[in-house]
Amino acid sequence: MTVKAILEEKGHDVFTFGPNEKLSDAIRLLAEHRIGALVITNGDRKIVGILSERDIVRCLAKEGADALDHAVRTVMTPKVKICNEQHTVNEVMEIMTKGRFRHLPVEKNGMLDGIISIGDVVKRRIEDVEREAAEIRAYIATA
Repeated sequence: MTVKAILEEKGHDVFTFGPNEKLSDAIRLLAEHRIGALVITNGDRKIVGILSERDIVRCLAKEGADALDHAVRTVMTPKVKICNEQHTVNEVMEIMTKGRFRHLPVEKNGMLDGIISIGDVVKRRIEDVEREAAEIRAYIATA
């Protein structure tokens, strides 16, 4: 199973945010849409960072409420791990596990094309395991 198959099912929509916007506005968007990360772009779908709940918590712990007025660029993770449509579910799981993060932007031709979450990956793996189990049961029943 590939990232392309996941995006075909869930879609390519991604919540993005500008690096010069206020952290408080980013937090509001995360809460409003019940999401855990925003991909930071300059408006051209070129990825310049990612802002996760973890980034926000670290900043608030260090700076307190004053952090809410900071520009997102000062809080975001600027070195973003990405994947592409050809990555398999297992490859994406490995990238997320090694990096200890839950969101992985998908890039195509140097531009943001979607996002994969750990929830997407787990759902796909469960579907694969259930399908394999059904195939084994069917094989045993015919043997």
